Amino acid sequence: MIKRFIALLFLAGIGTIFASLLFTYEPDTNLNLTARYYAEHTASDIGAANIVTAIIVTYRGLDTLGEVTVLFLASTIVGLVLALGRKSGSAQRVPVPVGELLTTGSLFLVPLIMLLGAYVFVNGHLTPGGGFQGGAILASGILLMLLVDPAKRFSHSLIATLESFSGLSYVALGVLGIFLAGGFLDNRILPTGALGSLVSAGAIPLIYTLIGLKVGAEFSSMLASLSETEEP
Repeated sequence: MIKRFIALLFLAGIGTIFASLLFTYEPDTNLNLTARYYAEHTASDIGAANIVTAIIVTYRGLDTLGEVTVLFLASTIVGLVLALGRKSGSAQRVPVPVGELLTTGSLFLVPLIMLLGAYVFVNGHLTPGGGFQGGAILASGILLMLLVDPAKRFSHSLIATLESFSGLSYVALGVLGIFLAGGFLDNRILPTGALGSLVSAGAIPLIYTLIGLKVGAEFSSMLASLSETEEP
């Protein structure tokens, strides 16, 4: 009884906090100094039509590098834990039969999903999206392939090679920005081109492509490792 009363009291407190935030919220009518600078100077400085992309990839490029590193560490730890689990108690897997609809549908959907993922990160400087979103879409294609055939095996060495290549290339582009432009991950190591065109925003499309491949490889590695530890 006391536990329920405490739980209800806790929920009431949380509800009161959220209600006060909701009813007292007043949106800013004017941009602050930092936001105004981004809004007024991003197009001329970076050449990217998507301001969010410019902020993530260039203005706060070191922060993005940290996020990619955290994702890499998470996927590595998951792979190590699952590998140790397989050694300690591996079981004989039994293929799970899947329906004809899923099998046939995947033949059409997987190429389209991969194409959509590539489109999202290549056009990240023009439209909402980018490397993280595109990489997650690529991994969803791998997930669909595993749903169709749970016994399917992917080459971990190939995934690791793709992940390492994209990660090292991403860091190399960042370092080139220090020597050839204004700082780490400065996209102006390449011509910024015409605002709004596909070949524009300097190195941002290339940077987002590398991020998309790296994120897709990391998620795919985790999915493949999880599939290999599936019990019958």
